[in-house]
Amino acid sequence: HCLTVRAVCQREIDYDRRNGYSWKITLLRNYWKSKVKQEWLSGKYSHIHSRSSLPEKSMYPMDADTWGEILEAELER
Repeated sequence: HCLTVRAVCQREIDYDRRNGYSWKITLLRNYWKSKVKQEWLSGKYSHIHSRSSLPEKSMYPMDADTWGEILEAELER
């Protein structure tokens, strides 16, 4: 599971591991974020017309670099 999450959240996983978090804690800290980030990166929400159209679990606290990745992916579509 950790490697699957790392495929999407490499920066976050590497940061947690460098800071001494166990794999278990690292997975718990990043699992839902990786799910939401993957959905955004895959374009699942590319044609949403308003915030109220977003599914309930489409948001998760993410840093500016992550949102930058998502924006770049949207601009490439």
